Amino acid sequence: MRIVVLVKYVPDINAERKLADCRVVRDPAEGTLNELDENALEAALRIVEALPDDEREAAEVVALTVAPAEGDIALRKSFQMGVDRGVRVSDAAIAGSDYFGTTAALAAAVRRLEAEGPVDLVVTGMAALDGLGSVVPALLAAELGRPALTFAKQVSVADGSLEISRVTDEATETLTAPLPAVLSVADTANTPRFPNFKLIMAARTKQIEAWSAADIGLDPATTGEAAARTETTVAAPRPEKPEVELVQDKGEGGKALAEYLIRNELV
Repeated sequence: MRIVVLVKYVPDINAERKLADCRVVRDPAEGTLNELDENALEAALRIVEALPDDEREAAEVVALTVAPAEGDIALRKSFQMGVDRGVRVSDAAIAGSDYFGTTAALAAAVRRLEAEGPVDLVVTGMAALDGLGSVVPALLAAELGRPALTFAKQVSVADGSLEISRVTDEATETLTAPLPAVLSVADTANTPRFPNFKLIMAARTKQIEAWSAADIGLDPATTGEAAARTETTVAAPRPEKPEVELVQDKGEGGKALAEYLIRNELV
């Protein structure tokens, strides 16, 4: 069993977001592993741990990211959780890519890994907290020609097949697909493990492989700003919240509330 987990380096959700030239500023001091990717890492590790002893010994979990050198922060945190290998794809040609360009780079990297041996499963979180697009798993499945089982709440792998359960607004669905496949995991699927001291120490010095666009056979024309199908034309900081308006209820509190709702077009 060989599993690739896609991880992303994003600004800390608790830090102040900054924009420059319509792009998110990624300060290494405030960047971290995308929190929702921890669920994907946990799901992959649990799949491997559930394998028979002989298969578990031969299994490999690879953390893969498309990022500048600062993206190593996400890979180091992945090592702390227990992944076996970390790969970062970095190239100036990829800078400014939209979802489609990023997917092209990820697909090329997965194919490079497949040249070394079969990749049974590609696992992602349900979204990246810097963009919240939630489209990369489906786009990647289409690019690789694999089935996509998304937003999984429960996951199991047996006899060359992937089975998931997911909850929608109308029903709970059970879906199955043959391996290889692409899987995205909901944030309710599991509770990510807390790294132990031994893995934390080992993660500091563990080797990270850095690949360029040429290394993965990526056509630069499919990535970057020039190939982007979308464009951000305006970006501005979120306006400050107005001061709280306190109204003492002296018998006309309902009227004051109604006037506030009407004034702010909330009714």
